[in-house]
Amino acid sequence: MTDFQELEPVERLLVVVAHPDDVDFGSAGTIAKWVSLGTQVAYCIVTDGDAGGFDLSVDRAEMPSIRRKEQANAANVVGVSELAFLAYKDGELEPTIGLRRDISRKIRQFRPNRLLCQSAERNYERIYASHPDHLAAAEAALCAVYPDARNPFAFPELLAEGLEAYSVNDVVMQASPNPNSFTDITGFVEKKLAAILEHKSQISNPGETVEFVTSWLSASADLVGLPKGSFAEMYQRVSTG
Repeated sequence: MTDFQELEPVERLLVVVAHPDDVDFGSAGTIAKWVSLGTQVAYCIVTDGDAGGFDLSVDRAEMPSIRRKEQANAANVVGVSELAFLAYKDGELEPTIGLRRDISRKIRQFRPNRLLCQSAERNYERIYASHPDHLAAAEAALCAVYPDARNPFAFPELLAEGLEAYSVNDVVMQASPNPNSFTDITGFVEKKLAAILEHKSQISNPGETVEFVTSWLSASADLVGLPKGSFAEMYQRVSTG
């Protein structure tokens, strides 16, 4: 049986995810909790989620701006105001050298203690968590953490921009098939749900969404041994310092 460890907040956290709403479904409770404890958080959203949605009447050309606004609103719910959108094409993401460079740039700019991303490993128990864009964004983020961002000889153009090499201490991955850590978000579950519901273009049935997310958080709390009535978000923590 895994001995799950509760994650402690850090001073600075960079979140790198593939789409608007990914951080909220996976980690909005944790973000809200850590922000309340003083953590400075920045989001790096790799695509604009332009292939998302359920309403066929919405002009596809409008979807990027819709989803950026929804993500900004959701970030505001949990206390995050620093957002960057890399504008890669939704549904076509690959862990290219260019994406690794762009994430490395954000790491060197923000200089986080910890990076939160998705899992680069497919989760066969929860296949919807393993969208190809999620896997690609995670692989690129992990490569940016090691070796790219810390290597002064990688991406000399970043040095030319005045961005010195920087080492992130650890990575936590949401939706991992091999979790070893968690956060107790019992006091922050309402903020998580509110953040998720800001993504109106993606949620056709808000009531069902709240029900399944709540049940999933409750099951996670049971798994890590929290008292009945608790809620938890789970991660795989990897030391990279």
